[in-house]
Formats: sequence, C-alpha cells, structure tokens
Amino acid sequence: MTKRTTFKLITSMVMVMLLIVLTACANSGTNANPKQATLDFLWFSDGKEGEVIKEIIKDYEQTNTKVKINLIEVGFKDMQTKLKTMLSGGKPPALSRVTDTGSFANQAVDLTPYVDNADQFKDQFIDSLKPYYVINDKLVAAPMDVTANGLIYNKTLFDKAGVQVPTSPDQVWTWDEYTAALKEVMDKGGARYGMVWDVTPHRWSTLLYQYGGSILTEDGTAAAINDEAGIRSMEKFKQLHQEGIMPESVWLGGENPNNLFRSGTVATHWAGNWMISNYKDITDFEWGVTYMPKGTQRSSVPGGKFLMAFKGSGYEQEAAEFIEYLTSKEVNSKYNQESLFMSPRKDSSVLNYEFGKEMFEIFADELKNSSPLAANDWSRQTIISKISTDLKNNIVEVLSDKATPQEALDRTAKLINEAIGSQ
Repeated sequence: MTKRTTFKLITSMVMVMLLIVLTACANSGTNANPKQATLDFLWFSDGKEGEVIKEIIKDYEQTNTKVKINLIEVGFKDMQTKLKTMLSGGKPPALSRVTDTGSFANQAVDLTPYVDNADQFKDQFIDSLKPYYVINDKLVAAPMDVTANGLIYNKTLFDKAGVQVPTSPDQVWTWDEYTAALKEVMDKGGARYGMVWDVTPHRWSTLLYQYGGSILTEDGTAAAINDEAGIRSMEKFKQLHQEGIMPESVWLGGENPNNLFRSGTVATHWAGNWMISNYKDITDFEWGVTYMPKGTQRSSVPGGKFLMAFKGSGYEQEAAEFIEYLTSKEVNSKYNQESLFMSPRKDSSVLNYEFGKEMFEIFADELKNSSPLAANDWSRQTIISKISTDLKNNIVEVLSDKATPQEALDRTAKLINEAIGSQ
C-alpha cells in the first residue's frame, strides 16, 4: 500500500467517525426523547383496585411522557415494614399508598407549596378525614378512598320475621329499638344470632362514639375512654353477649364473623363498607345495608387509604402532580367506582357502581353523621398503634368476666396516658 493510498484510507475513516459524532449530537438535540423521571410508587391491594390503578397509570403516562410510574406491589401485611426499610435505608419511594399517615408524617412531603391552593385542595374532601392528612398544619397526604363502619343485614330473615329496617336517616333505630328488632328476628325469623361484630377495636369503637365517648380528649393530651360514655358502651357490648344476641365464639373463640353471616343464620353484621364487594357472591339469601342505631348520637368511624409523597426521592414535584391527578374528580371517581370503594371527595359521594349503589349511599350517610372525635382518635396512629391490642384484650377480659368495664377501661386509660407521655 502506497503512502498516498494510506493517507486516503485514514482520511476516509476520520470522515466516517466525524459523521457518526455529528449524527449522535444531532440526535441528542430537540429530536431526542427527554430523560424520564421514574417515580417508585409503593402499593398494596385489597381487591381489584390494583388492576384499576394500572390502567390509570397507563393513561397518565401517555399524556405525561416525561414521567414513568414504577408500581411496586407489596402485600398489605408487609407494607409498613417495606416502607420503613426504604425510608431508613435512604431510598424513599417517590410516593406510597398508606393507611397509617401519622407514623410517616415526619418523612412526608408537605404538599402545601405544590398545589395551587391548599385550602381549596383540602375542601374537596369530606371534613371528617382532615385529621388523617393534615398534621401539625402540614398537608402530609391526600385521601384516595374512604372507609366507614356500617350495618349489613340478612333481608331474608327480617322479611320472614316481618320486621322492617329503617329506610331513611329519620327512621334510625335507638339502641333499644334495634335490640328489640333483633330479638324478634331471632324469635320469628329463625336467626340463630342477632348480630356479629368484627373483632377489632376500630369496629368496637363505633359503639363508643354512638354513646358520646372517645378514646382521647379532643386535644389528644389525655385518655377519655374510661369516662361515663365509655363505661356505658362497654356495658352495652357485654349485655349483647349475655343476652345471646351476639355469639361468644367470635370475640372469645376467634370464629370468623364473615363465615357466620354467610351461613344465613345471623341477622346483622357490623362491618366495613368493603364487605359489600366481599358479599356480592352470596346467592343463598337476600341481604342489604341499613342504618346503624344511635345512642346519644349517630356515628360511624371514618378511615381510608391515602397517598403520601416522601422527602429525598428527588421527584417531589412530580409526585405531588401525580397525587393531584389521582385525587381529581374524574380520575378519583373512576378509581373508586370501578374498585367498589367510596370516594373521599364531597362531589363524588354518589357514584354509578356496577353493584350496591344504594348500599354505598347509606355508608356515605353514616360518615356524614359521624362524631368528629372518631377521626380525631384514629388519625393519631402513633398513639393508637401502641394501645390497640391492649384495648382489644381488655374488652375480652370484660366479656369473659375477668374485669368490670370500669377496671378494663381504667387499665386502658393508663396505657393511653403512658403512650402519650412517651411521645
């Protein structure tokens, strides 16, 4: 090869390399796809909502091409541990679905500066939920769905006994009228039991609020559960067992109340609104939802799932924008309607559910008529989580005649005050 030929070959190679470099530079300009922000989204599912959220994410990504949502699905029982591990390891997710807002409030992004108007944003949601997501005057989360405790009944047994249930809020039973109706359904309708009640302090506390009581004082600085209202509610709960209206096998023996209601031998089930979806496959008898009775007042216990963004993810702005999208009227209504959940939005209390539309409306009415002390108590998860198991155990002590209502609630109050003092 001559020197001239070699020179031409080298020149050609240089030109090719230069062309490659120029092409790469051109592609990295305005014609290239910008770098995506990948948001880790920690998620658990109770039912079909996992599939619903995936469709919503797909829609969001199509119109927000600079954002990629990485859905990390975890079982509910592992959710708290997974989130704590990610936070303590310095690798927080951009956002997460949570039930316990209080325990993660210090790590949460305050959404206030990220939304157009914080007051208007908060005013979209039902008032009873506010203590869950506004903590120390910071907007630490946003509600995605809301839950309520309510009364599911066996319509077949009530019809057989000729007993009418309340069909409007102004027909709500007193507790005496309710227990009289249950006894009649047991006597004439053939019900083995008048009611079953989920074995959780959360569900039990419905009775506490209906009698005007609360677990904590309004300012959260002391226990209030052992006052007169607390004693009356505990006495009523024990009386229901003593009179055979409630089976001892549930609270004292661990029998599943869902299975008992499904057997068709129980008149009513005190449960959460999610049981509407759970019971939709029952075909052996007719069932429905009616209004809970009142003591000195009506009350349910609000709860729900919330969306929380976390400091240090590097995508605080993008996470806040996605949360606003998920809680908007159109998207949130779609999510809750298709998941058979209740929307926390004031303007979406009536949705066109494929099943149980009228039942959800009754649960929504229960929330509207709930004591504000219920959310005030259960939103303080840093306290409640420390005493919840002890409260359940003390209720069992009363039912098994090992403690009087006063003794059991005094012990609970002492533990509550210790939990408050240790904060």
